[in-house]
Formats: sequence, C-alpha cells, structure tokens
Amino acid sequence: MDGFRFSTDLRVRFSETDAQGVVHNAVYLVWLEIARIAYLGRVPGGYKGLVEQHGVDVTTVESYVRYRAACRFDDELLIWTRATDVRGARFRFEYVIERSSEPQGIVADGWTAHASIDADTLRPIRLPAWLSETLASLES
Repeated sequence: MDGFRFSTDLRVRFSETDAQGVVHNAVYLVWLEIARIAYLGRVPGGYKGLVEQHGVDVTTVESYVRYRAACRFDDELLIWTRATDVRGARFRFEYVIERSSEPQGIVADGWTAHASIDADTLRPIRLPAWLSETLASLES
C-alpha cells in the first residue's frame, strides 16, 4: 500500500457479523484500535510503556470510517496504519483496510485523531520530543 510502512493482519470473527453475515459497522473502529495499538507496540515500551514508564496517555478525540465494501466471517484483512500530523499535543493515525485475497481490494479507510495527556491528571500535554521523533522515524 503506497505511503504506508506498517500493517496488521486480522481475520474476521463470527461474533463481528450480523444476522446477514456482514461485519457490523461499529467493529471497524475496534479494528482501527487493534492496528493502532500494534503500531504503537514499535515504540519503546509499547503503548503500555507510554503510560507506565513515561506517564503519557493517548486519548482518541475524533474518528472517521468510510465503508467501501462488505466484509464477512473469516475474511483475511490487512490493516495499513500510519501516524501523521504530529504537532503539539495532537496527532493522527490514518488507516486502509484491505482484503488480503484481493490486493488493492480496499474495504474501508479512515482516520483517528488523538491528543496526548498526562496519565495521572488527564490534562493535555505536549507530545514528548522523543515520541515525536520516534513516530517520525517510523514513518521515514
């Protein structure tokens, strides 16, 4: 996928489908979270380390998904993820969900916007320089 350097594999579970066998629209947001946590797993200490070791938490402030094709039980998916617009306390993740059996078979795309907050006070804080630099490095 052009412009993306990271992806996560996922197989659609039966519990994620409705009575017609189609994935429920809310599940896509869960998949974006799975991909985001996997992406942040490449940061020293992973997402958990951000909070426990550095006192930095990341909260989702906005999300968007565009549905392009239906997914069904047992579909194998690839969720492409990248960090963008890193500035101040805010940054954004962009995603493309692709059916593995169909290269360029995009089923959805979207983004989530995030703010970095102090893990104890839950107040916005500037993204630490080391984290901004790490995200930039992961994307270069």
